[in-house]
Amino acid sequence: MGLYVETRIRTDPETLWERTQDPGRHQRWDLRFTEIALLPEDGNEDGAGAGDGPRRFRYATRVLPFLVVAGTGVSAGERHRAGGDRVSALRFASAHPLSLLAEGSGYWRHVPTADGVRFLTGYDYRPRWGRFGRAADRLLFRPLMGWATAWSFDRLRLWCEHGTAPERSRDRWLLELAARVLLVALCAAGPGAAATLPLACAAALLVPPSSRVPAARRCLRVPPARTREPRLLDTLEQP
Repeated sequence: MGLYVETRIRTDPETLWERTQDPGRHQRWDLRFTEIALLPEDGNEDGAGAGDGPRRFRYATRVLPFLVVAGTGVSAGERHRAGGDRVSALRFASAHPLSLLAEGSGYWRHVPTADGVRFLTGYDYRPRWGRFGRAADRLLFRPLMGWATAWSFDRLRLWCEHGTAPERSRDRWLLELAARVLLVALCAAGPGAAATLPLACAAALLVPPSSRVPAARRCLRVPPARTREPRLLDTLEQP
């Protein structure tokens, strides 16, 4: 898989499963999506439920206030496995001409530990727009997707471990980001900027975030040597 993110969450497996498999809960913590809804053809018009699937869904991301990019996908889950872990897999695609992401697939794995769950994902996708799209993906979009996935995983961890609503942790992150930007701006505009600005930039970039603010840096981004896709992924058709 092209992208890999892993975190450890001190929670019970059922809570984590519900918050990752139910579309209404999923869209609350995952920065990559503005909306996720099951398609009516699966008998889930209200988007509720967290069954094992396969289930077809629609996803949408608001890129700009006036621009929403949407796509469809199919997912399935296995929560009663012999080893005690749980797995879900999905395939997704977007026909929107402004979507750099054409189609892709991925999985989530829930591995029980002594004090919670080891939660990880691996996924990859095919960009469109030819050579330009591949370059834009390699230089900008793929790093951004990796960061957004890791940030979202830590946001989910805060929700499960501390009960911090995803909307509240987002607001805390925005306030902390604004404080860091303000520090740099004040130093840049003040006297002695040549001396203070480098220190302000270093502080803004290197000072660790608050323990109650989501941070992508808390997640593992390099897969273990023997990571492999679950066989469940091979059973899914293209959306």
